This record gives sequence, C-alpha cells and structure tokens, in this order.
Amino acid sequence: MPIDAEAITDRYRLRRKLTFWRVAGILALIAAVVAIGYAAADQVGFGRSQAHVARISVDGFIISNQQRMADLMDRVGKASSVSGVVVSINSPGGTTTGSEELYRNIRRLADKKPVVTFVDGTAASGGYITAVGADYIVARETSLVGSIGVLFQFPDLSGLLGHVGVKVEEVKSAPLKAEPSPFKPASPEARAALQSVVNDTYDWFKTLVRERRRLSEAELSAASTGQVFSGRQGIPLKLVDKIGGERDAIAWLEREKGVAKDLPVREWKPRSDRDFSLVAWAATGADLLGFGGMADALRRSAASMQAAQLDGLLAVWHPSEK
Repeated sequence: MPIDAEAITDRYRLRRKLTFWRVAGILALIAAVVAIGYAAADQVGFGRSQAHVARISVDGFIISNQQRMADLMDRVGKASSVSGVVVSINSPGGTTTGSEELYRNIRRLADKKPVVTFVDGTAASGGYITAVGADYIVARETSLVGSIGVLFQFPDLSGLLGHVGVKVEEVKSAPLKAEPSPFKPASPEARAALQSVVNDTYDWFKTLVRERRRLSEAELSAASTGQVFSGRQGIPLKLVDKIGGERDAIAWLEREKGVAKDLPVREWKPRSDRDFSLVAWAATGADLLGFGGMADALRRSAASMQAAQLDGLLAVWHPSEK
C-alpha cells in the first residue's frame, strides 16, 4: 500500500523529535554523572581520604586577592588524611599585599600541619616572601631565590600629552593627594613620600627574612641587595636549607616531622580554580587538538596580561614576562 507524502513527512518529524530527545537525555545524563563525580571528587579529592602528603602550588604572578588560596589552605589544614604539606613555588613575585597574605596563610596552615617549601623554578621577591612561610626550604641548584626588595612603578605621560597638546588641570585638597600623577613629572615631595613607603615595606620584608631565616645583620645585608641568587648561591646565604627536589622536601617531613614514609603526594587546588576566559578555552582547545606549542604561547600571553594588571606596591622580579 503506497504511503502518501503527508505520512512520510509526519514520520520524519517524529523521528527528528525522538532523536532530539534522545540526544538531550544522553547529554543530561552525562552532565549529571559529571556533576556527581565532581561533587564526590571535591569531597574526597580523588583519593584524598587516603593518608597522603598534600601539594599546594604557587605559580606565576601573585595578585592581591588570595581568598581562594586561603580557603584551600583552610581545607588542607582540616583534612585528617593530610599528613604533611609541600608548598611548591614557581613565582617571580607580585603585589606585596598578596605575598603577605600568602605568607600568613602558610603560617596558619603550619600551626595545623607540618609544611615544607620546594622551590621548583623561582621564588623571587614576593615568591620568596611566600617561601619563608615554611620552616624549611628545598630548592634546585638552578632555581632562583631572593630578590629581596620592593618596587613602585608609575608612568609619566606628560611628554606625550604636551606633544598632542593636552593639558590636565586639577584641584586637590593637599599637595600630595593623588601623587604621583601620570600627567606630570613627580615632585621631589611626592618622590620622598613614595620612597618612605617603599623603605618601610622593604624594612618589613628584611625583618621577615631575618626572623624566619635566623640571619645576623651582616648576613641579612649580604642577602638583601635586591639581586636574585641561584639555589646553590642561596645555601651559604642561608636563603635555602637544602639543594634537591620535591622528594628531598618530603624526606625532611618524614625525618623531622614524623610523617610516615612513602605516602602518595596529592595535588590540592582551589575549588574555584577554573578559568573560563577565552584565552584559557583557546589554550585548552589547542591542547586537545595536539597544538602544544600554541597552547603554551596562549598561556604565556594570559600570564603577561595578568602581570600588566598589577598595580600598587610590588615585590616582583622582572614584572613583565618576555
């Protein structure tokens, strides 16, 4: 019996609807499984219910808001399965406020768990402020440490404005209000005021290093020139306790803090450490397609953009990445 065109059309429409709802159902099921898996992973941390050493990584530029890291360290401190903590650092520093906050968070964590620092690359300026939060520092021979100093940078656009014929007028309550201004060269008084802030923060930084690393005034003077040192140079300067890798840092926890030997090491990350920026999505897509070089370039670009957003007082070695 022949089937008319209208019946064929109806069947086609019905098949399309069924296909749509099947696909929608499968996607909903996948989403539910992922959500349940993520919730479970967030609770037990992919095996974190087993006794282990927690690794907390401090990578890249340190920004002022460290609430996610504070929450992470609080969770690690409360986790009964965590026997010890390795703070792995690869950072040239960043804002002084962010570095101070990280340091204080590590000290609070150290009240609950034994903590050791492993310099896996660079712990300079604010990165070194973070490193001294632990009682013991292990670095590779070619790691970079130190750069004990403070920096305040500001632009002077007055030449450019004069070239294009723009003049900025201002009315303010006191001569040092809103100084330095990018619209005119800094006055001697403004420079002196900023220098006093830099000097005060520098004194705080040096005092922190002296107390945490148990340095004499002469030792502190040699280490706080603002320069960066290799891990090997850091040993006689007392900026580093031992040359080695992460395994050596964990061995110190086992030897000095009574952490059980040969425990697995688990990476702990902030709960909201998910970057949904276009650059991050592009880097992830490049990785999935096998373009590792492009992915690395995109991530470096994102790091450079983050560095460009730093303002205020800095404790950073080479503030712009090349």
